[in-house]
Amino acid sequence: MARGKLRIYLGAAPGVGKTYAMLSEAHRRIERGTDCVVAFVEHHHRPRTEVMLHGLEQVPRRELEYRGATFTEMDVDAVLRRAPAVALVDELAHTNVPGSRNAKRWQDVEELLAAGVDVISTVNIQHLESLGDVVESITGVRQRETVPDEVVRRADQIELVDMSPQALRRRMAHGNIYKPDKVDAALSNYFRPGNLTALRELALLWVADRVDAYLTEYRSEHRVSAIWGSRERIVVGLTGGPEGGTLIRRAARLAEKGAGGEVMAVYISRSDGLTAASPKELALQRTLVEDLGGTFHHVIGDDIPAALLDFARGVNATQIVLGVSRRRSWQYVFGPGVGATVARESGPDLDVHLITHAEAGKGRGLPVARGARLGRTRVISGWLTGVLGPLLLAWLLNSALPDVGLANDMLLFLSLTVAAALLGGLLPALASAVVGSLLLNWFFTPPVHTLTIADPQNIVAIVVFVGVAVAVASVVDLAARRTQQAARLRAESEILSFLAGNVLRGETGLEDLLERVRETFGMESVALLERTAETAPWTCAGSVGPRPAETPDDADVDVPVGDHMALSLRGRVLPAADRRVLAAFAVQAAVVLDRQRLKGEADRAEELAEGNRIRTALLAAVSHDLRTPLAGIKAAVTSLRSDDVEWSEEDEAELLEAIEEGADRLDQLVGNLLDMSRLQTGTVTPVLRETDLDEVVPMALGGVPEDSVELDIPETLPMVQVDRGLLERAVANVVENAVKHSPPGEKVLVSASALADRVEVRIVDRGPGVPDEAKERIFEPFQRYGDSPRGVGVGLGLAVARGFTEAVRGTVHAEDTPGGGLTMVLSVPIAPERQDQPALPATAGS
Repeated sequence: MARGKLRIYLGAAPGVGKTYAMLSEAHRRIERGTDCVVAFVEHHHRPRTEVMLHGLEQVPRRELEYRGATFTEMDVDAVLRRAPAVALVDELAHTNVPGSRNAKRWQDVEELLAAGVDVISTVNIQHLESLGDVVESITGVRQRETVPDEVVRRADQIELVDMSPQALRRRMAHGNIYKPDKVDAALSNYFRPGNLTALRELALLWVADRVDAYLTEYRSEHRVSAIWGSRERIVVGLTGGPEGGTLIRRAARLAEKGAGGEVMAVYISRSDGLTAASPKELALQRTLVEDLGGTFHHVIGDDIPAALLDFARGVNATQIVLGVSRRRSWQYVFGPGVGATVARESGPDLDVHLITHAEAGKGRGLPVARGARLGRTRVISGWLTGVLGPLLLAWLLNSALPDVGLANDMLLFLSLTVAAALLGGLLPALASAVVGSLLLNWFFTPPVHTLTIADPQNIVAIVVFVGVAVAVASVVDLAARRTQQAARLRAESEILSFLAGNVLRGETGLEDLLERVRETFGMESVALLERTAETAPWTCAGSVGPRPAETPDDADVDVPVGDHMALSLRGRVLPAADRRVLAAFAVQAAVVLDRQRLKGEADRAEELAEGNRIRTALLAAVSHDLRTPLAGIKAAVTSLRSDDVEWSEEDEAELLEAIEEGADRLDQLVGNLLDMSRLQTGTVTPVLRETDLDEVVPMALGGVPEDSVELDIPETLPMVQVDRGLLERAVANVVENAVKHSPPGEKVLVSASALADRVEVRIVDRGPGVPDEAKERIFEPFQRYGDSPRGVGVGLGLAVARGFTEAVRGTVHAEDTPGGGLTMVLSVPIAPERQDQPALPATAGS
């Protein structure tokens, strides 16, 4: 059975008309004779949406009981039994009621698609899982209901339902989205113009990326090689040299000039061993391009210009940024260079920028060899110089310089032999010596045009020429090989030194290390495999690149690490010289894996130890601090119930006051314990909004005597961006702590002032103060400084205050009060202009 097709109406914000558009499409399909039913549509009492349901067949919903209430969800079985051609399923990101067939509605939709039913659904941009953090930063609300991006990306058709912020706010004001009693709150909170504009831009960019993926797929299927400049893509060609940072920054500036510009840095390495670039430079450049919002790519190719152009055309790039060559002027005799070649062959659809930099024309330094052997290009050049060079030289001497003398002729032929040795090694040089000696004998040694030598001195000269040529070629070839071996060892030592330094400093994770292996050796994929025993199956501890090897037998190169671990590479077979460095990488990979696992175990042990410490402190608190007020309450109640004593009204009032004080103390202790539990478990979820401090701080003083605090909160203070409840609780705890330690008759001063982009609340007491070494320790849970009497708390007040303050993006610290005492300083951010971070209305996610 063919899989059904999924069509999604993607909304930029709630209320833009996704459901209305879906129902309109259903009516169009029914008019064309398509069997279309409503599997689940929520109209939210919107009249126009409700009218659109008329004339559509609706599959009965399934009723579920949960916590004493009845809920309705889509009945997947009923829809499957009905087997329509098209099913309408609203709110793709919806979380089903516990007890449903699936946890999420998108999983229900997957079942319908698998059964061959086409599905039309809706979802808002804020419900995409990857955008949760971005949406939270815009609206201040964390979306609880999300759908994986891949589910939406796999849709056969995505249609953006868009509306300008002004039009959407007008719809809201007219009552077309929410009930009248919720309109004002929605317009002033979630549906502010800034929020809606940001969400709209987010939706447009996400859909643009989806369209770009469609375009790439189409170009690949239809083998379109020409560049379609639908958006600016800038490819930066990197050599691994020090100029890379300049090129990346220039490309980023070019990308900023066009909307939606994208920077793609690419390093191209040859396929014959270790890459020629410095791993340290490449790592820094990778970090830089990623920090600037671009991507880094590693490509294998022996023809650098062709590989760069193929990559640029493959990603539909519009511009290429290259650096001016670092070669010196005389080195251009060997060729025009990568930049000139790319510019010549790029064609009219690719713009090539050659960027000057500080390293231009300074030379490349010693080449990093990729093996002890010479490259194919140099060997071919050496043979051409050694064989064709003497022939051309003989023709030139015969035609243009016939009388330069035999000695000069020999020196010229000897120079060709040396050049052949420099380019191609010993064998081309020997061939050059043989060909040169024969040509000297035939053309320049009397009698000419014969291989006979009449003068014995000429015989000696020819023999000396051959001997000198062979000797010079051997020395030059040996020096060239030693130079390349030294360069290779330098490259290996640089790689190993950089690797060891990163591993020892703990800066390299397993995936980073495997990526370093892939880039260094120019492989397709790298995987670290392990197994528990000789006969156990192999498992992948970490991998990078496409199609990693699942067993060492599947790999092109595998390096064993101990008995039960192996580093497996795919891409090509490496020469034996490269395996020494690869073995070091393999050992380091095993060390990194062990360190990661040990760190994980240490973190878990630390969590267990912290939990054990808190449990121990909690038991101590329960055994003493909670029992003390309970004992007082028990004694007072027992006294009041006693029939042996007749209490006066004053005595009864005193006992009742003792009960009330004990109950208040218990309430405070239990409240702090619960707050600390919320902080420890990470369940504190602040809702940030604009708030006036003069509305929060006075409410925090309800737990202290009225005459114990002096309040100084100017009305001219700017509004702050906080969670009102959390800030109130934090201030209350700090003030109660200050009042508790203040001398009798001394008031605690609570003042506030604006400082740059923050507002500071200062709680000043004249108590004994705290030494500098203990100022941080007093914020730890279950800590009480000095001789604080037992029974006045469990040492959680300041810990809770700091946790709640940090939850609202604030800080709290302790300072000495001039003249004695302690000053607590709470700092919270000022609300940005026209950027409220309100709570999402209950129905906004529908």
